[in-house]
Amino acid sequence: MRNCFLLFFICLTFETSAQSKFINPVLSGFYPDPSVTKVGPDYYLVNSTFSYFPGIPVFHSKDLKNWKQIGNVIDRPTQMNFLGDAVTRGLFAPSINYRNGTYYVTCTLIDRKGNFVVTAKNPAGPWSDPVWLPQVKGIDPSLFFDTNTAYIVYNSDAPDNKPLYSGHRTIRAYEFDLTTLKVKGEEKQLVNGGVDLSKKPVWIEGPHIFKRADWYYLCAAEGGTSVNHSQVIFRSKSATGPYVPYENNPILTQRNLDPSRKNPITSAGHAELVEGPDGKTYALFLAVRPYEGDFYNTGRETFIAPVKWTKGWPVINPDFEALQYSYPMPFKEVKQKNTAPQNGNFSYRIEFKSSLDPALLFLRTIDSSWYKLDKSNGLTLNLLPETCMGTGNPAFIGKRQQHQVCTASTLLNFSPKNESEKAGMLIFQNEYHFYYLCKSVDKGLEVLQLYKGSPQTKSMDLLSQLAIEKHIGELQLKIEAKNDKYNFYYATAPTQWKTLKEGVDGKFLSTKTAGGFVGSLFALYATSSGQPSTNKASFKWLDYSGDE
Repeated sequence: MRNCFLLFFICLTFETSAQSKFINPVLSGFYPDPSVTKVGPDYYLVNSTFSYFPGIPVFHSKDLKNWKQIGNVIDRPTQMNFLGDAVTRGLFAPSINYRNGTYYVTCTLIDRKGNFVVTAKNPAGPWSDPVWLPQVKGIDPSLFFDTNTAYIVYNSDAPDNKPLYSGHRTIRAYEFDLTTLKVKGEEKQLVNGGVDLSKKPVWIEGPHIFKRADWYYLCAAEGGTSVNHSQVIFRSKSATGPYVPYENNPILTQRNLDPSRKNPITSAGHAELVEGPDGKTYALFLAVRPYEGDFYNTGRETFIAPVKWTKGWPVINPDFEALQYSYPMPFKEVKQKNTAPQNGNFSYRIEFKSSLDPALLFLRTIDSSWYKLDKSNGLTLNLLPETCMGTGNPAFIGKRQQHQVCTASTLLNFSPKNESEKAGMLIFQNEYHFYYLCKSVDKGLEVLQLYKGSPQTKSMDLLSQLAIEKHIGELQLKIEAKNDKYNFYYATAPTQWKTLKEGVDGKFLSTKTAGGFVGSLFALYATSSGQPSTNKASFKWLDYSGDE
């Protein structure tokens, strides 16, 4: 065990994983749709964030295992916001690339203006305002830099916008002008449907083009981002095709394995290949860790696996059928100082003193007028009328659930004035799939309450309530996740935990039940439930511990 302090005032305690092994997932919790680029000895990786803000985290690594978040691409409301959007909309599938001193991120703002590109000289930021690409119709754009030409490649509609079956899509490309950041020339279709159109392949998406020797490779996901997910590969002698599929596609999938196998990794795909420090090829991709069948609450996570080249074709995870939770790491591990752990078992404390950890998430935008940080009180939230059940910007600050078995706790200081005022901790999946452990008032008495979101009534239902001593001051709250069960505790004296309710249904928070593309967050949250209020709630710290 060791202790260290982040610049963002996070006190960390964690176990170092074994030397010379990759530990999967390399980014635990809701970190889907990874894209990675290599710049000299450095690696930079981005993920989807949907309607959370700031959007698109940027991670840095020297060894593909130890990742440090160095910033966010969308970190200013002037770039964009997601107000009015459901949690699972917003930003889909970013891609990061580098050329001649400039970093590029392309992405899709779904349901809005569509595809865009932003640039930066430093991957930590600041990133530019978005340049919108109205000609690029579809999702999942990425850039490819050939010797003298750049291309933008993306998922798009079926030919003539006439799909032969549900999920029939194409991969298309334009030339891309790196000076004007606009497309030029005519759109070209690279892939129709997928590997074999006669078999009705669905959702060819997440394309990346790269060059090796004299071949251009087009790597893409196929089958949809669930249990049928896969990764396929094509190649051509020209960047614009014609592309021929590998006869042994897919190069990665888990869909044919026994779903009842022990500790499965499933839904693997949306990969990008990158050269490792040893000169060999590795794949970064999304997958999930279900605790039962297809139930998981941590969302789609970032995994790594080795790649072997066979007769000019890459194969991911070549030595096994099932993806592994660890792989040999045939080069020196490089641990970055003052870095929060992202894989294996770990614990940390976030202390709210002067700056926010860049991994903390708001809903849809950031507004510093309703929160304050100081050494005495920690994080103080104004009670806003907005609730987590709407599509606005409530007083909500969250951190990803990164293990199926874990606990999160906080120290709350709050004196509610009426029944509409509530403050406490959420375990939150989306607008109506959440549990809320909070302090409030009922019939003049201060109470501790547990609510469950209700998709049916578009509100929340009271599961448990307990009267507590009035003006008790500081109150500790704790939520414990144990796969498909969640337990809720409180303490009026340090660590003297008492049970409010145990054995609450965790599958309610799963992607299979709630739908969408995100994972669960532990969130500090205060609301006046639609009523005006001048009250405030303070949170001293946020503790997290995951051990599986």
